[in-house]
Amino acid sequence: MDVTAIGRALVDLAVPAACGGCGRPGVDWCDSCDDLLCDTPLHVTPRVGLPVAVWAAAHYRDPHRRAVIELKEYRRVDLVRPLSHCLASLLIWMGRHGQIPDRDRLVLVPAPTRVLAARRRGGDPVTRVARAAASLLGDRVTVSPMVRTAATARDSTGLSVDGRIANMADAIHVLGRRAPPPPDAAVVLVDDVLTTGSTCAATIAALAGAGIGIDVVAVIAAA
Repeated sequence: MDVTAIGRALVDLAVPAACGGCGRPGVDWCDSCDDLLCDTPLHVTPRVGLPVAVWAAAHYRDPHRRAVIELKEYRRVDLVRPLSHCLASLLIWMGRHGQIPDRDRLVLVPAPTRVLAARRRGGDPVTRVARAAASLLGDRVTVSPMVRTAATARDSTGLSVDGRIANMADAIHVLGRRAPPPPDAAVVLVDDVLTTGSTCAATIAALAGAGIGIDVVAVIAAA
């Protein structure tokens, strides 16, 4: 056994590898979860009405649920790879089925996150996944983080629909120094999980106020 293999074995003893989708020991990501990750996309109707269509790669359950939580809360950056493949596959499907306008370029706008949450997580996981997905889709696809959530916004976990709407009211800010998407680009708002649609609604409204239109929403999972 070489030095590298010995080092990996010692790491596995200290922190045993477990599949980020199902918890199966001995592997970071298993074939079964990989097969489930890219399922038939879902057309989603959020409880908060949106002016554009929403598509999700799957329902918010394992392996999607576990992978998103492991990445966001436990910094499992190794899960960026399978989740980015999931997002890329969703976008390809949407394009083939006419759910994304046929334009020369595609701009992915990550949904906003709270600054403190991003710092705690070692960066914004949605932006990481979007950038990795863009790298799989070619040089005509770019990622443009245009929005952020105000520090005054609460974590939306546990809030009712009305509570989420109130929490997001005036909480999404467009970053002034970001260049707007080119006129020949389709613009997709991307997120990891859609629960009620309140964040997407507030984001689309904030961007519209800055003269930036969103064509469609794509999420990894719909709760």
